[in-house]
Amino acid sequence: MANFSKSNVPQFSVDVYQNEYLPEGGREVSAIVTVTSTGGGTTGGAALTEPGHGHGHGTGTGGSDAAVVIMVDCSGSMEYPPTKMRGAREATAAAIDALRDGTSFAVVAGTHVAAEVFPGNGRLAVAGPATRGQAKDALRRLTAGGGTAIGTWLRLADRLLGSAEVSIRHGILLTDGRNEHESPEDLRAALDACAGRFTCDARGVGTDWEVKEVTGIASALLGTADIVADPTGLAADFTTMMENAMGKEVADVALRLWTPVGVEIVFVKQVAPTVEDLTGRRTEAGPRAGDYPTGSWGDESRDYHVCVRVPQAGIGQEMLAARVSLIVPDPAGSAPTTLGQGLVRAVWTDDMAMSTSINPQVAHYTGQAELAQVIQQGLDARKAGDHDGATAKLGRAVQLAAASGNADTAKLLSKVVDVVDAATGTVRLKAKVADADEMTLETRSTKTVRVKK
Repeated sequence: MANFSKSNVPQFSVDVYQNEYLPEGGREVSAIVTVTSTGGGTTGGAALTEPGHGHGHGTGTGGSDAAVVIMVDCSGSMEYPPTKMRGAREATAAAIDALRDGTSFAVVAGTHVAAEVFPGNGRLAVAGPATRGQAKDALRRLTAGGGTAIGTWLRLADRLLGSAEVSIRHGILLTDGRNEHESPEDLRAALDACAGRFTCDARGVGTDWEVKEVTGIASALLGTADIVADPTGLAADFTTMMENAMGKEVADVALRLWTPVGVEIVFVKQVAPTVEDLTGRRTEAGPRAGDYPTGSWGDESRDYHVCVRVPQAGIGQEMLAARVSLIVPDPAGSAPTTLGQGLVRAVWTDDMAMSTSINPQVAHYTGQAELAQVIQQGLDARKAGDHDGATAKLGRAVQLAAASGNADTAKLLSKVVDVVDAATGTVRLKAKVADADEMTLETRSTKTVRVKK
């Protein structure tokens, strides 16, 4: 375990949980890496970057190292029912109220094109009593009409956020419909262009939007995704989202994995608070090292599952299988700052009891990752009319949720299937399922619970 500490900056600790013992011929090593950041978020600490480096520019006020753009769906469907547009206006106003003084911000109206609602002219406003009032006045002029092309909203947000000399850049995106006025390729290109430049939370309101679109946006931009089925719940949700954004203190943190010669990486996944496969997002970072993006951090703790394949070795031999570091780049281009570090080891033994026991953390998160996967497969099978396949997968999901104590997911599953026996995963598909229940299960399928200590 290692710590990084500097006045006014969150302290990071890295803890590694694993069974390092392998049987003769054993090659696969799994570890859960718990990263915890404390003393940031709630204290209004300074960012890691120094003023004048282009990134960490600040005026000394609490929230001045952050910029936020709120993207509000204003397509024609937002008028039906009228509570949707009203809820969106109120939610955006609530989010603006939650902005810390000194934070740069803008509001974008999204249709088949993106338009600046406030402050306009390609600029960001600085949050304070006057600008908050002006922004809320501008919201009253929001009307619904037109189509949906989310890629254009994201690109405008990127331009606006890119104009700010800050290290924390964040978007909040609300949509109520499918992205019908641009191709999936256009949206993917926009996400690729924005990835690593800002983080973004995405919310779907009502039940006429596409879950995979909204979760895909949040996943690509390292944010959260959720459903707000009832528009009256938007203001509370937006307030919480903005408070979380205001709590972020360190941007662009990466998990750096160094492996010795001959060691292959099987996968790197975030497994708590949600499952997110990071394996394909590696960027090379020097000899035998690669960086996996984790986004921005405040006061929080996350778990990562690292799995590597080591060369064969004889009984009694041991090796360092991987070194996991948490790093933040230096905008000026000099060496990155290491925030914390942990080691993954491999030891070969002929003691069967030692080599066959599975570390409880590894076992738990392997189950949570499978839970997310079987929910997705079960819902896809259900949509395709494959009732047997859906029953088998969702039954397995019920079993895994019960065994791991994931009560929230178990409750969501019970709205889609009738549970006959949770322990064996015996279920029956419900004949009628409300769209909101099915979409909530799908959207929240990657949410995990931590190991019971």
